[in-house]
Amino acid sequence: MKIRDTEIKVVQADITELKVDAIVNAANNKLVMGAGVAGAIKRKGGPEIEQEAIKLGPIEIGAAAATGAGKLPAKFVIHAATMGMDFATDEIKIRDSARSALALAEKLKLQSLAFPALGCGSGRFPLLASAKIIAQEVLRHLKVNPAAGLKEITFCLYDKEAYDIFRKGVTDYLTYVTEKLAGGPFITVDAIIEIGGGVVLIKRSNPPFGWALPGGFVDYGESLEDAVAREAKEETNLALSEIKQFHTYSDPCRDPRFHTICTVFIAQGKGRPRAGDDAAKIRVAKLNEIKDLNLAFDHKKILLADYRRYTQGQCRF
Repeated sequence: MKIRDTEIKVVQADITELKVDAIVNAANNKLVMGAGVAGAIKRKGGPEIEQEAIKLGPIEIGAAAATGAGKLPAKFVIHAATMGMDFATDEIKIRDSARSALALAEKLKLQSLAFPALGCGSGRFPLLASAKIIAQEVLRHLKVNPAAGLKEITFCLYDKEAYDIFRKGVTDYLTYVTEKLAGGPFITVDAIIEIGGGVVLIKRSNPPFGWALPGGFVDYGESLEDAVAREAKEETNLALSEIKQFHTYSDPCRDPRFHTICTVFIAQGKGRPRAGDDAAKIRVAKLNEIKDLNLAFDHKKILLADYRRYTQGQCRF
């Protein structure tokens, strides 16, 4: 499967035989290469890999370091510290080490990377959980790095049982997230900005047309509060203060474009209202003026029913 320009594969093979830019070693933080995947890498690639690694250690658990790959077909070995010398691991250690390995691969400008089942050897971490954790980190990495240099990420398992578990854990999970969840619902925010005895409305320059509360979509990695403050500034030139959540609206038909879930905030506006971004016009309207306006989405209900009751101390959700 592909996520953006990156091919994601799950294969049953010997990771030491893969012709990729780098393979990941599930390492301890001292980077001593003992049994399991590390032992196979040292045995086939040569002792110089461990010698180079030890000079880089110890590293923090969850961090990663790169060495040459000796006699292996790969160019590098990325040693991801999933545990200390007590061989104990957990979700956080595996997640951090996978994230570090991906970041290091980008720093080295690599195009292909292969993961084993991190934490599942000496650490005895469940295979399915490891598969989902690494898959989640791969998805996160590709979302926050839209220009990622990695064009191929391989999950490599040596035996059939592990391969079957990873194929389900990685492929099924990523397919569900990227195909089913990618279609929505989408998260949005709107602001009831109180200023000058009224509320701020913008006239939309894009469909759906009409007057509306300032607002928009939440960006990846952004909190609801940051999103509503950003949208308000972009569309009205106002800074928000005393921001508080009012209510969340989730009717699948509230937005004629697609299913959105919108959290509405009430805030005080600071500054001089000025239309910007997607706003064609801007006005401060009293509630008794709103009934005669053409409002987009469900904003007339929000203001004339729910917000009106709120101002009268009667709002109950």
